Amino acid sequence: MKENFDVVIVGGGMVGAAVACSLGGSRLKVAVIESSLPQSFSTDQPHDLRVSALSIASKNILETVGAWPGITGRRFCPFRRMRVWETAGDTEFRSDDIGHAELGYIVENRVTQLALLDRLSDFDNVELICPAMINKIRYSVAPQGDHSTLELSDGRQLSAKVLVAADGGQSRVRQAVGLGVTSWDYKQHALVIYIETDYGQQDITWQRFVPSGPQAFLPLTGHYGSIVWYNSPDEVSRLKALPEAELMAELMTAFPGCLGKVKGILGTASFPLKRQHAQDYVKPGVVLVGDAAHMINPLAGQGVNIGLLDAATLGEVLIEARNHGQAIDDIAVLKRYEKLRRNENLKMMTVMDVFYRVFSNEVLTVKFLRNLGLGLAERLVPAKNKVMRMAMGLDGNLPKLAKGEPIV
Repeated sequence: MKENFDVVIVGGGMVGAAVACSLGGSRLKVAVIESSLPQSFSTDQPHDLRVSALSIASKNILETVGAWPGITGRRFCPFRRMRVWETAGDTEFRSDDIGHAELGYIVENRVTQLALLDRLSDFDNVELICPAMINKIRYSVAPQGDHSTLELSDGRQLSAKVLVAADGGQSRVRQAVGLGVTSWDYKQHALVIYIETDYGQQDITWQRFVPSGPQAFLPLTGHYGSIVWYNSPDEVSRLKALPEAELMAELMTAFPGCLGKVKGILGTASFPLKRQHAQDYVKPGVVLVGDAAHMINPLAGQGVNIGLLDAATLGEVLIEARNHGQAIDDIAVLKRYEKLRRNENLKMMTVMDVFYRVFSNEVLTVKFLRNLGLGLAERLVPAKNKVMRMAMGLDGNLPKLAKGEPIV
């Protein structure tokens, strides 16, 4: 027999779990399908390589749905300053300049996911189905009834009025329902290196631009940090293959002195830089969120933040429709979500793309103008503060959760 749900979310990662939390406590019956639970957390474990810089808007979302204590009770690192520079141009953003205690928070992705999954257990209307594998996805654009049926490997069959694809950049749901994407590679990879430094816990994240690509530092708790080294695929492969002592030497030669003395390299990983955007976010009874809808250059760490804004917006749209007696699978309802998020995401993707291409350009005129721009940014306080508010997720058409307002 089929089990009937209003909303089935495929993917229990950060964004999928955030969608479910945004619907928690509502009159909608929700299921989350996830293949495996993340490893449990212990404070004496090393930091994970996969971390995110959560904006103030993301913190507001997580706090309003009740998941933020699950982060603060585990491990997180607030940062109050952000420095960007290249040769002559230099600017530093400081949270106290706009009356905020922090600019954002560096949090391990697993910690954020665990906090959200913990919160799900508090909601009677949400069921987490994990571990679970999907054998088949059947989709219909029929005007009435449930649009999607999912057959799980254990034989369970779930029907959904709204199927939410939160299953990543290679989304199986997106492919099954025929939503296309536009994508291209940046022909660069990012090498992530987890380090121990002589410095204690820092409150600054920085990014320096050099001809081979950006170099970035993200502070972690204690004497630890995460650096991101953008370079050509061949050079990243060469660096990853080096013994620790040789990689350390390369690191200390290439990176600026403000990195401080590196006491040890504790882990490395790499990934290609890619931009991808779905041509449509919705079909009748289907919605894309997070990486299933968009993959963005990680330059300013906005990927997970715009994904959490997707989650908060979708939750608000679905609950408002339900409260006003509208069918949640109606394409007009789902288009409201798409209208609110697609252009905002495209704007952020375009800004990051232009930023990346300008700072990757070695034409002398372009170099002069970008250094001039960084220098001016330090002196033009209103413009600088506007950029800061945008990075913190405090400007634009924000969903209620991002402003700290409940939707249930």
